Amino acid sequence: MSGRDPLLAARDVGYAYGRRGPLVVDGVSLEVGRGSIVGLLGPNGSGKTTLLRLLAGTLSPTAGAVFVNDVPVASLSRRDLARRIAVVPQETHATFDFTVLEIVLMGRYPHLGAFELEGPSDIAIAREALAATGTAGLEDRQFNRLSGGEKQRVVIASALAQGADALLLDEPTASLDLAYQLEVVALLQRLNRERGTTMVVSSHDLNLVSALCTDLVMVRSGCVIAHGATRDALTAPNIRALYSVDVQIARHPAADRVLVVPIARVD
Repeated sequence: MSGRDPLLAARDVGYAYGRRGPLVVDGVSLEVGRGSIVGLLGPNGSGKTTLLRLLAGTLSPTAGAVFVNDVPVASLSRRDLARRIAVVPQETHATFDFTVLEIVLMGRYPHLGAFELEGPSDIAIAREALAATGTAGLEDRQFNRLSGGEKQRVVIASALAQGADALLLDEPTASLDLAYQLEVVALLQRLNRERGTTMVVSSHDLNLVSALCTDLVMVRSGCVIAHGATRDALTAPNIRALYSVDVQIARHPAADRVLVVPIARVD
């Protein structure tokens, strides 16, 4: 779907839970261009979270294949895959009282040998990631005592410390209040602009993807029903087909982006 150098690609990918279960992802093909931010949109049960897990390599497709840098994900070890793809889950809970720096250092595990401890270079990389996400002042704090927005930024820092080529985020602002949503969006935009970080973002929030994403993939019933540059794909007919909702779309002059206003559900 992207004309840019593809970093991540799915080719005719299908997936079913169970040997005889129905396909929840059915014949999906897409490309994620290097340096792009691709939004995955779809209603509950559409298959978009499963598709994100297939792209991340945490699920193996029952049909087709996923590639990162033209290498089949299925051929990579867990350690090699983690050097290429980092995942930011919707929520992160630490079982023990880890400090923020310890959480970010966990992102360095793909680069360490068996029983190898983090060295000065790993700590430097972790602190650079903390600085990049505006959380350097939190490094000695207990992770579990942070606010939701602080936790999300720290988890993104851990993903950056991982040194992967692509960052996959599952509903990155779902549990955050409005101020923290704006904070996380601004952070992701800055990482993409300044570092060229490639991202795939699963979301329900049409206005979030309008502000953040360069490209969109719209998924319903396990199939891609529309894709393309955000300005071309985020249309009232596509949203109606995706969510069965009529919307009004307008460009906000102050925000300089498209806003989507729901009008009515279509039965």
